[in-house]
Amino acid sequence: MTLVFFLGTFPTPGRVEDLARMAEADGWDGLALTDSQNLSGDVFAALDVAAHATSTLALATGATNPATRHAAVIASAMATLQVESNGRAWLGIARGDSALAYLGRKPMPLADFERALSHVQAYLRGEAIDQNGFSSRIEWLSRAGVAKVPMSVAATGPRVIEIAARVADAITFSVGADPSRLQPAIELARRTRADLGLEPLRLGAYVNAVAHPDVALARQMVRGRMGTYARFSTMSRSVMDTLSEADRKVAEDLVSNYDLHAHSASGARHEAALADDFVDRFGIVGPSEQVAERLVDLIRLGLDHVVVAGHGSNTPREVFEESSRRFGREVLPMVRRAVS
Repeated sequence: MTLVFFLGTFPTPGRVEDLARMAEADGWDGLALTDSQNLSGDVFAALDVAAHATSTLALATGATNPATRHAAVIASAMATLQVESNGRAWLGIARGDSALAYLGRKPMPLADFERALSHVQAYLRGEAIDQNGFSSRIEWLSRAGVAKVPMSVAATGPRVIEIAARVADAITFSVGADPSRLQPAIELARRTRADLGLEPLRLGAYVNAVAHPDVALARQMVRGRMGTYARFSTMSRSVMDTLSEADRKVAEDLVSNYDLHAHSASGARHEAALADDFVDRFGIVGPSEQVAERLVDLIRLGLDHVVVAGHGSNTPREVFEESSRRFGREVLPMVRRAVS
């Protein structure tokens, strides 16, 4: 199993080249950039910059969506990245959160989402799709001579997990770092896939994690980004039902106080809902050895990739750089040794 760790962060214009070089130098396997047009720069432009600044990093959308971008646009952009990076592109895709919320829209309806995912996959395979009576394909792709870009669906609830298992190459679960929540999600994906007679999926997880010798400081640093991911568990009753009574109360308090204008930022008012014990369960914080041990427990459930979403969008640059070095040079080597 090839284990891939992505540094999950934001495509800040003017900083992407340095960010990509830093991630590669610090020992990360990949870089996953968010797609939220009103909150940060364009993800595809940023990933192209990263492709030309690095030589080994896998380059991912973490995640884009087929609501603000047509399936053909996504497929063409990702195939272009595949060419420009010499085969390092990775498509992370979801129903859409802040990218849609900042347009006054809700996440994509499930039926539309599944249809769009199927279209993206067909375009990436070079196939034609009927679009309003027109036979539509990415015409230049057959001349590019590159491998198909893998597509991983970011999934929290059971219905999205089942959709992903039907049409995707991989699933990146967004259910937190508690094995008691991640294990059932993995089992559902595997069971759905097996029932269809399809080959196994690649499985991964988004994890809110910060390594720091001071646990209290690590908790403080992770809360901004954690609020975003914990909020995903409030978006449907079927997902809320997977939470314990205590965590359901935290989730309800979080969403009732959620400040969308401080989405993914540290210091938001909704952080008050994320008590220490919740942060310790939903995320992974503390000294490098402790963080590595928790990650190993998750990977042994069957994961082959992890997107580490640690800091908020407004984290000072020097703090973010120090954290990247500590994670890449201390945590990741310990994890790799333990699972090799």
